[in-house]
Amino acid sequence: MWISTIAYDDADDALRQHYDRQARALGEPTEMTMAGSLHPPIVGARLDLYAASEKCPSRLTAHQRNLISFVTSAINRTGYCMSQVTIKLRETGLDDEQIAALAADPDAVDLPPADAAVVRYAAKLTRDPGSITEDDVDRLRAAGFDDLDILDANSQCAHLNYVNRVAMGLGIHTIVDPDFPAYAAIPT
Repeated sequence: MWISTIAYDDADDALRQHYDRQARALGEPTEMTMAGSLHPPIVGARLDLYAASEKCPSRLTAHQRNLISFVTSAINRTGYCMSQVTIKLRETGLDDEQIAALAADPDAVDLPPADAAVVRYAAKLTRDPGSITEDDVDRLRAAGFDDLDILDANSQCAHLNYVNRVAMGLGIHTIVDPDFPAYAAIPT
């Protein structure tokens, strides 16, 4: 990382509470969390946003949420985030060849219609947010998604775009080890 951070043992009360919150869920604070440690309110806001975006009660499947996260991170060339989601995509049924194809050209991968629809939406929203129109939302409806599902897809994509920019802008280029025990706590 290209900026200084505050270690867990050196964290004051507010930061330590945020670190402890994440440690309870994942075993330790992540590099992404530590990237905000110089201003603890940012850490808290990021954790709150993550919790809200991951717990939306929509009908999106875990696989669809992972597809959105992976495609967004692949387009943004954010290896740190891609490495985390790759593990989840394997768990939800994609093989390494399909994952590589999804990274190379999300629009060219043969996916079930609903999965393809969220991938197209996430890719377009990531590449050119100003080009999104009501027709794009209508295509999601035509694929069977209701408005809460669409809100969830949008929030997942927007959140990953934010996280990708934090990671790339602060120099978080770590490829996460697939054996990292915190993966058990990340939604599948």
